[in-house]
Amino acid sequence: MMKKSTFGAVLAFLFAAAGALTAAALYLYRREKELDEYERLLFSDEYDDEDDDYDDGTVYEKIQDEPVTSVDDTEDADEVKF
Repeated sequence: MMKKSTFGAVLAFLFAAAGALTAAALYLYRREKELDEYERLLFSDEYDDEDDDYDDGTVYEKIQDEPVTSVDDTEDADEVKF
């Protein structure tokens, strides 16, 4: 027959294993609920109507190939006009 201390150690190990399995099952259950909620929000059609307002398109302006210079800028800067 087993000693009382050995029986107590085996019993404590079984309770610890059962507690760890219960904690893991609860964690996975809660995590699955969280992921389901995120998936529902991600793929819901609730916000599809709001995106239509921002689909006006991007307006691009043409950039000039060469910079525009005025007549005064083309003269030498060393010359002084009177």
